[in-house]
Amino acid sequence: MKNGFLPVSRQDMIDRGIDQLDFVYIIGDAYVDHPSFGHAVISRVLEAHGYLVGIISQPDWKDENSITILGKPRLAFIISGGNMDSMVNHYFVSKKRRPADAYTPGGAVGKRPDYATVVYGNLVRRKYKDVPVIIGGIEASLRRLAHYDYWSNSLKRSILLDSQADMISYGMGEHSIVEIAEALDSGIPINHITFISGTVYKTKDISGITGFQEESCNAVFLPSYEEMKNDSGKYADSFGIQYKNTDPFTARILAEAYSDGMFVVQNPPQKPLTVDEMDQVYDLPYMRTYHPSYKEMGGVPAISEVKFSLVSNRGCFGGCSFCALTFHQGRIVQVRSHESILREAKEMTKDPDFKGYIHDVGGPTANFRHPACEKQLKYGTCSGKQCLFPSLCKNINADHQDYVQLLRKLRGLPGVKKVFIRSGIRFDYLLADKNDVFFRELVEYHVSGQLKVAPEHISDAVLEKMGKPKREIYDSFVKKYEKLNAFLGKKQYLVPYLMSSHPGSTLKEAVELAEYLRDFGYMPEQVQDFYPTPSTLSTVMYATGIDPRNGSKVYVCKNPHEKNMQRALIQYRDPKNYKLVREALIKAGREDLIGFNKKCLIKPYGNDRERFHKSDSQTMQKSNKKKKTIRNRHAKKA
Repeated sequence: MKNGFLPVSRQDMIDRGIDQLDFVYIIGDAYVDHPSFGHAVISRVLEAHGYLVGIISQPDWKDENSITILGKPRLAFIISGGNMDSMVNHYFVSKKRRPADAYTPGGAVGKRPDYATVVYGNLVRRKYKDVPVIIGGIEASLRRLAHYDYWSNSLKRSILLDSQADMISYGMGEHSIVEIAEALDSGIPINHITFISGTVYKTKDISGITGFQEESCNAVFLPSYEEMKNDSGKYADSFGIQYKNTDPFTARILAEAYSDGMFVVQNPPQKPLTVDEMDQVYDLPYMRTYHPSYKEMGGVPAISEVKFSLVSNRGCFGGCSFCALTFHQGRIVQVRSHESILREAKEMTKDPDFKGYIHDVGGPTANFRHPACEKQLKYGTCSGKQCLFPSLCKNINADHQDYVQLLRKLRGLPGVKKVFIRSGIRFDYLLADKNDVFFRELVEYHVSGQLKVAPEHISDAVLEKMGKPKREIYDSFVKKYEKLNAFLGKKQYLVPYLMSSHPGSTLKEAVELAEYLRDFGYMPEQVQDFYPTPSTLSTVMYATGIDPRNGSKVYVCKNPHEKNMQRALIQYRDPKNYKLVREALIKAGREDLIGFNKKCLIKPYGNDRERFHKSDSQTMQKSNKKKKTIRNRHAKKA
């Protein structure tokens, strides 16, 4: 039975007979009580374990009293910047301000500060010096150790230090937050809680974890913050170590030193949730919508993306270099049972706004419904290997039977007209399945006119840096998709997501991509320029010019004009891009693509036109002369 929204005011506390809350949760988003929002999950999990939780949503960071409205919590403040990193939420890759915020009532901007977790943490610390502060969510999770910050173009310290918090609960956090709550509730001081998986803490006393670097010790010193600031190669080395320590079964404790004698210590990640635990999380009494106080402001736009979608899994063994999922959710896929998902779907059909369409059934990668191989839940993922890159591991379990059965059950529910799949489809994994049933049913039942896929690029040199499959794999997928559509009598298109200026991409590779689009007959309406977000392999490549996986040098496009040229090449048919495309082709030594034949990307213009016409005229004269010579020879023979 649903028990309403959590307290957001003193009056709510009075109405419920609450004198003091156990936790006050400060969030950078509007309060949306839906399992697609991290603050809803963590607060409901704590509530299910008997703790009283209240929400302060988007407090006025210019007013210290804005975080006092629910009083002093008995155990701790919890802080999250929101469902997105606050800087990604605020700015385009060009660093221009976004015009709307989907996680704020009415889409309004300016309701949270830049670096929200840091600002909120300092706000709390000024008012409550003796109350534990725990930070979590995507912003804290991906900034938990020293990290490159694109917006300031600098290497920032661990967010634990800059926010003045006591601890980070990183990753998804359901296990760790309950263990933290129980430790605090038992009377253990926050600075003594150093033993919980999925947490980061700070200390000047590392005597409890001595023996770093020794074979018998499960701990490693990372390069110090000062070393990394002075040598970008050290930062790449540090990230390479971190990347190999993201698995809950094999990861070691990591420690990062600072000049004041402080250490930031990261414990291994929390263990993956079992199916029963995942079900429990998603079966909690969510209101499944935004707080009613936002109704007059137009509601919260972000709910529209998830209101009629179903989360089937979390975690991803895809390992794309530009994605932070390895650092946040991990590589081990965790799933909900069919029964849990069907219960949620049945509730969804009762919503008066439901029109019969389930918008998505998936997660980070829709067609992952079990771990990559049998050993992962016992031994963990391989620290020095990827499951799908550079090619599929021989141990991969490419099987979609469970997903097919789930989708069939959902299609058969009363009131459901159509079930779409809009999460990412990993096409190399799809092709590895020897049984074509899922591929066929995907095309027949689950595409809404267009299937969005993410090859990201077609140059193998760039794809290698992206951690993506080679072009030939994507080409095979395209052929099979088109063949299935023809067989089923459908006209459904592929919409490829493409990225410009990723590390490793020069103008040469950008031209390759433009030629591919020419032959494919497609010009994307939107192009994603590479965005260096915290804690991804690609961001470290961008910051250092080094691939942390192997230490090799990487070309990085940072010049804004060249970035514009690479992006323009992908949309070479747009007249507004003509000058940039022409300049790019000349700089790349590909003037052969400026002309009038079908292989050319753009036609000549101005002085170019006269030169090309002259060239074409000379070519035609030579051709006519050659033809005349051949005719004369034939005449003589006759």
